[in-house]
Amino acid sequence: MYLPFLAAGFVSILSLSGAFALLLRPDLLRKLLLFFVAFSAGAMMGGAFFHLLPEAIALFPVGSLQPFFILSGGFCLFFILERFVFWHHCHNEEGCKVHPLGDMNLVGDGVHNFIDGLLIAAAFGVSTELGIATTIAIISHEIPQEISDFGVLIHSGMSAKKALFFNFVSALTALLGVFIGVLFAEKTEIFQRVLIAFAAGGFLYIAASDLVPELHKEENVQKSTLSFFIFLLGIGVMVATKIWFE
Repeated sequence: MYLPFLAAGFVSILSLSGAFALLLRPDLLRKLLLFFVAFSAGAMMGGAFFHLLPEAIALFPVGSLQPFFILSGGFCLFFILERFVFWHHCHNEEGCKVHPLGDMNLVGDGVHNFIDGLLIAAAFGVSTELGIATTIAIISHEIPQEISDFGVLIHSGMSAKKALFFNFVSALTALLGVFIGVLFAEKTEIFQRVLIAFAAGGFLYIAASDLVPELHKEENVQKSTLSFFIFLLGIGVMVATKIWFE
């Protein structure tokens, strides 16, 4: 049962990726973020449709609509979190224009990473394949997200070292999420079922409502075309992962 903790630990380390924003020129960073976001959108959508949703359906009785109700509930809850709890998901090098900054960003990111940990634990509890696919999708989203978080903290007045430290501490809640997820998964199978279907809804929300709209902001036709193919690559990686484990 060490795999989910290893996966969550790696996701937490990615919180330090914000430091790369200091090493790159703003124009290069913008280009890289566009492609990261494109891959992330494809990976999360592919993860939802080719891994999470099929597994969720298989975990419930044949013909049951429960996984679809839970998926819809997950989609709606992610909407509420973002809209009313300031759990931001913007993806640009300057960070989000959300106020209050700093403390609110850290709280929101802590909740975000805690839920990521729960999802990783539930996914590995079903199968190694689902755990790896879920982790890949989360990692692909974490890189642009953590760069954005770093930008928010810097914009709020923190020094670079302090921003990296607090961002990393906030990211460690993913390990707490894994611990609780493993604990509950061992106690009840219902928790696992619900969380997998919930994750499918969350992934679809993030991909469709946060990531794809960011891609539409690019006006350059060549960059937009390339980002679309990278989006397809993200989906392809999820399909390849599915085929590999079958």
